[in-house]
Amino acid sequence: MNRIGDDELLDLESRGCFDYFWREANTDRTSPGYGLVRDRAPSLPGMASIAAVGFGLAALAIGAERGWVTPDEAEERAIGTIETCLTHAEQRRGFFFHFLDLHTGRAYGNSEVSIIDSAIAVCGMLTAGEYFGGEVRRLAEAVYRRVEWDWFRDPRTNLFYMGYNDRTQAHFGAWDHYAEQLMIYFLAAASPTHPVPASMYEEFRRDSGRFGGEPFIHSESGALFVYQFSHAWFDLRGRRDKSGIDWFANSVEASRASRRYAMERTHRFRGFGADSWGLTACDGPSGYNGSYGALPNRIGEKLVDGTVPPCGAAGSLVFTPTEALAALRHYYEDLPELWGPYGFHDAFNLEVKPAWFAPDAIGIDKGITLLMAENYRSALIWKLFGRCSHAVRGVSRCLDEEN
Repeated sequence: MNRIGDDELLDLESRGCFDYFWREANTDRTSPGYGLVRDRAPSLPGMASIAAVGFGLAALAIGAERGWVTPDEAEERAIGTIETCLTHAEQRRGFFFHFLDLHTGRAYGNSEVSIIDSAIAVCGMLTAGEYFGGEVRRLAEAVYRRVEWDWFRDPRTNLFYMGYNDRTQAHFGAWDHYAEQLMIYFLAAASPTHPVPASMYEEFRRDSGRFGGEPFIHSESGALFVYQFSHAWFDLRGRRDKSGIDWFANSVEASRASRRYAMERTHRFRGFGADSWGLTACDGPSGYNGSYGALPNRIGEKLVDGTVPPCGAAGSLVFTPTEALAALRHYYEDLPELWGPYGFHDAFNLEVKPAWFAPDAIGIDKGITLLMAENYRSALIWKLFGRCSHAVRGVSRCLDEEN
């Protein structure tokens, strides 16, 4: 493809991401699933993801701000989507099922009730509420106030469970290590109806390691999304908690380590390099893999097979902008097969024959790309969330010494 400027490249990819959320939502206003967003496209046409709904609601603010749709169109979609979440989308004590039927709003298959995916949805609703105000804010507030955060707290450990199995009626798993869950502590500590102790933020494990640079607190798999998702909403630049941890700087180092890893593995994988990096959850030749990751994380590193997702570098635009832009340029200019109707397809792998390019776009990967690109360009989502009293209060309660 022809060489274009950085801003034009981000325009093209961001517009493609927005179009995903606009076109791959249920647009039937008479449907109980109106506004729900598909988990992926073009496959699995009937499965929505509640996390994709959250990213999609934030996308409406970006689309209206950039003139891709009119403010009235975006506001109407936001109202209808949050009304669906409030009245039709199946939930338990305010927490949504991870996957929903796009048309009915009921739980899809054997989906679990997910605290992290519910938190992403709430973040999207609060963002839309700040942007549009009025009825959107009222509905977003109603959804947020309904969430019983304390129901997902294990009182024995002061940790959040990861999910709830509706068939066995039991919680499972534990957020016992650092990952993408900072948003959960902030939202839950600030809840006006079902708050949890801010001390929960102190309980998860903080494992430190390094890969060719400064030490940083890392996750178990090393997938980059864990260092990105909460930062898409919460602007933590320059913030340190009472222990001195700067989570933004931590994500900068994690992004650099991921790039170093790709650079040092070019002898093994043709698709890796200084401008082709960012291992994270994505589709691969053998299906979806949520744990592709770089060292110092041994779990994800064992799964590396040469698959590269554009959203890995794109989600680090605010952390390592020069390196992320170089990667996106490489994908756009040198891999035309990677480009589709919604911008970049989910991933590629040059190790298999013939070279593999993912046929799908995935909602959460398009979402982190769009939000981080916008935060890099205008800080819009950060500014909106910075006006949200719940977000401000939650961060303060968890991070600040006086709390």
